[in-house]
Amino acid sequence: MTAAAPADPVAERIASGAFVLVDKPRGPSSHQVTAWARDLLGVAAAGHAGTLDPNVSGVLWVGLGPALRLVPLVLEFPKTYVGIVVLHGGVPPARLREVLAEFVGPIYQTPPVRSAVKRERRVRTIHRADLLERDGPRVLVSVVADSGTYVRTLAVDLGDALGIGAHLEELRRTATGPFDERDAVPLSALADARSASKAGDPAELLRLLHPVEEVWREFPTLVLKDAAASAVAHGASLAPGGVATASRTFARGERVVLLSRNRELVATGIALRSATEPRGEHAGWIVGSTKVFADPRRFPPLWKRATDRAGQAGVADDK
Repeated sequence: MTAAAPADPVAERIASGAFVLVDKPRGPSSHQVTAWARDLLGVAAAGHAGTLDPNVSGVLWVGLGPALRLVPLVLEFPKTYVGIVVLHGGVPPARLREVLAEFVGPIYQTPPVRSAVKRERRVRTIHRADLLERDGPRVLVSVVADSGTYVRTLAVDLGDALGIGAHLEELRRTATGPFDERDAVPLSALADARSASKAGDPAELLRLLHPVEEVWREFPTLVLKDAAASAVAHGASLAPGGVATASRTFARGERVVLLSRNRELVATGIALRSATEPRGEHAGWIVGSTKVFADPRRFPPLWKRATDRAGQAGVADDK
């Protein structure tokens, strides 16, 4: 009998879904950097979450293979930027801080002319906006904002609000949610790790290939009973009786992650009520608007068919 070939840990990691944090340089587009990472690693599919303009550097989340399904989750993370804004006139430091603070909260934005998306007005939230340093007309600012926020537009709006004008001179993304620049690596480091792996030492490449659990563990997590996991995998909403355990409490409207008992990602959804609201064992749905990630063929039907008042299939078997 021929001995089985040893497992390739890198191939296994990518096949199960992995992502890399690339330190994108200024110059190439995010799409080009993602394509280079894909080719370096020899994978068929790769994609990024959160486009950086060519002249912006910093953290670029690149998903590989099955991890591409998690792009919508990554896009929910706020982004952190550090940038140099050039003021077109003089303004007292106290006034600058005061006006900068006025931008914290929901704001309207229209993408700049050279952006890669359709120029439609939309609302984005600025979570923080801090003045770090100042050297004459140049000010160093730190901004934490929703995905899709244009800091270049924010700099222009800041200048308009000050009545002196301003523009963004340089920008770097320092974090995407919990993933910051300390964990991001240049493409050259990724290439070196790939070469070492091919030579028989995969340790560094495995360190750079983050498991997808690092994404969903940032959200409230519900472990489902077997029948509930099967029903959700086939598109059903989640009733409270189908929950085995919860990682933490959650609020109404919050994104939650639904896992099987063996910690396989089944789906994500929106909480229809908070975890602390009183309820009976089967008092309506607890999670709806689910996006299924699991292959339904891996979850044979285990539930008893039920119909709620809206005529939807429900989870009635709590195995």
